[in-house]
Amino acid sequence: MKQHHRIYNIIKGSLTLIVIFSLLIINRAPMAHGDYESEINELNSQIDKKKDALSKLRDQQRYYQQLIAEKQQEKASLKNQLSILDNKMAEIELDIEGTRLEMEQTELELRSLELEIANKDQQIDQAKDRLSKLIKTIDQQGSRNPLEVILMNDSFSDFLNDIEYLNNISSAVRDELEELKDLKASLEEQQQTLNNKREQLAELQRVLADKKDSLDQEKQNKNFLLEQTQLSESQYQTLLADAKKEQEQANAEISALEKTVRQKLAQLEAKRPKNNQNESNNTSVFIWPVPKNRITAYFHDPDYPFRDVFEHPAIDIKAGQGTPIMAVADGYIAAAKDAGMGYSYIMIVHDNGLATVYGHVSKIVVKEEDYVTAGQLIGYSGGTPGTPGAGKMTTGPHLHFEVRLNGIPVDPLAYLP
Repeated sequence: MKQHHRIYNIIKGSLTLIVIFSLLIINRAPMAHGDYESEINELNSQIDKKKDALSKLRDQQRYYQQLIAEKQQEKASLKNQLSILDNKMAEIELDIEGTRLEMEQTELELRSLELEIANKDQQIDQAKDRLSKLIKTIDQQGSRNPLEVILMNDSFSDFLNDIEYLNNISSAVRDELEELKDLKASLEEQQQTLNNKREQLAELQRVLADKKDSLDQEKQNKNFLLEQTQLSESQYQTLLADAKKEQEQANAEISALEKTVRQKLAQLEAKRPKNNQNESNNTSVFIWPVPKNRITAYFHDPDYPFRDVFEHPAIDIKAGQGTPIMAVADGYIAAAKDAGMGYSYIMIVHDNGLATVYGHVSKIVVKEEDYVTAGQLIGYSGGTPGTPGAGKMTTGPHLHFEVRLNGIPVDPLAYLP
């Protein structure tokens, strides 16, 4: 009878272990819900194709960029300028197509992530189900008190085997808990990646709209140039000469006005108590005059399209027509010239021998001798050919921004954060 009872205990323990391992093995079969895995693989294949297409398109863009750079090094002529504009438009069109490809790629990546998250959700549910069954098994085995366990076993060795069996189940529970923890951590990471991809898609949509605006602007620039020159090289050279004269006149005015304003400020400074005077230093840091954006032309830029006509003593900051312009630091308005359809600009004189100039201003809201503070509105940007304040030979809407130290133009990027 005792022998039968012992055999019963052995069979009972074996069957329970078989159930346990069945839960661990059968439920760990491939867990992709429905056709998740095949669909994810198909999406990844499409993503790779988009990447290949994007790579080829970028190669084409570099080709046009090289053509533009070569033309910009040649002597300024109507033919060259029209060629630059055509190449720019071709390059922007490729850029637009590239952005569309990036958006399509991002949308595919979003879909793939959504499927992976759904798959991970199911894995978590399955892990929870296995864990629940293991806990029930432990609860059933653990409901016996120690005396009952001893009485059901014919020997102390059988009792130890039964305890070991319970320990094996507890170890399995710990493993399941650890896996569940890892699955949840992975899920949270994928969800964060998904949110980042959604933000990336929204940014690409904004970039696409911006590039379309740039293409429209280049088309307007070309049409304006054709209207002004009537395909005449002599008329184009006249426009260049007028633009050079306009810039030289503005530069002379700015230099003279800065000297006059500094003399007035020096007289006022001399009347102040010595302990109220600020020590001079040249380490001032300005705020951006317009929202920080792409620099379309740098200080003394070798690629500036009209460099053989006049040097570029500033940076050009991409800014849509009518963008608010802010004073980069406290100072006095030395010049607020509204030139009608000519070149309009504002100059502010600051401490430490610094002055700033804001060119291609479509509207001025300050007047000379006003005192302004950093961040104060002083006007609105322009630069679109044929609009108020743009002046001659502009290349589209932007802010021409100069920094002068003791009257000499210096690189503005050295003073911007």
